[in-house]
Amino acid sequence: MIQPIPQFKNEPVLVLVLGFITCGLYLIYWNIKAAEVINALAEKEVISQPIAIFAGCCMPVNLYFYYLMGKEGLPKIYERTGQTGKDESTLLLVLGFLVPMVAAMIVQGDINKLYK
Repeated sequence: MIQPIPQFKNEPVLVLVLGFITCGLYLIYWNIKAAEVINALAEKEVISQPIAIFAGCCMPVNLYFYYLMGKEGLPKIYERTGQTGKDESTLLLVLGFLVPMVAAMIVQGDINKLYK
């Protein structure tokens, strides 16, 4: 049975702006909501809630979160939307290390494609 996908559509620029304004605190909320969407798409727990929470405040966990998002999360989105699948894990890993708000912005853009 296919689970309904939680509604989580934001403008990617809003994720960037709120991430900077709140000094990254918004990304904790964003991580939790994005993980819910990915877990619903995968129909299993790809990213656990503790990983999503600690990814907002702990650098090694943050990198693991974006690695999982690129390796297992985004391919599920591409599969559901009919796009060609590509491995974004390296890009998200590097951006997650340097500028996590931009990595979140990229993922949010792909999540938004689910609701068109």
